[in-house]
Amino acid sequence: MEQCPCGSGQTFDACCDPYISGSASAPTAEALMRSRYTAYARVAMDYIFETTHPDQRGDYDADGAKAWAESSQWHGLEILAKEKGLEGDAEGNLEFAAHFSQDGKRYVHHERAFFRKGDDEKWYFYDGQPVTTETVRREGPKVGRNDACPCGSGKKYKKCCIDNAA
Repeated sequence: MEQCPCGSGQTFDACCDPYISGSASAPTAEALMRSRYTAYARVAMDYIFETTHPDQRGDYDADGAKAWAESSQWHGLEILAKEKGLEGDAEGNLEFAAHFSQDGKRYVHHERAFFRKGDDEKWYFYDGQPVTTETVRREGPKVGRNDACPCGSGKKYKKCCIDNAA
């Protein structure tokens, strides 16, 4: 039996196939997210469109989405955080990392995705925002490699703590 591309540990038939084939609706935002990842991996673009919230379909780039799905090799999905999105909720969001490669280079698509239920009580992808790393700002001056080590050893930084940091 084939493992589901979404990384749930289940077989494709028991996991995302019922949602993608239309025989069932995803019961949670996470199930929808996993099935949408699997749909990209299997280039099931009709499912991607159908599970995009009707209010957002005007912005959907079908050709671009299909080109991305077809040109990528999909390596796995990580759900990093979730808020709401359970069966009784009307909305929820997930932070995820989708691992893929193109032209031999590996990438990670890191996003916070927002989901809403429609009037039909089905879950839909509503919007997504890329997650970026915050810039780290130093409180004090930068220690140069040839400066005295701040640990007080009397050695140069490059010969003391910088060597031990690696």
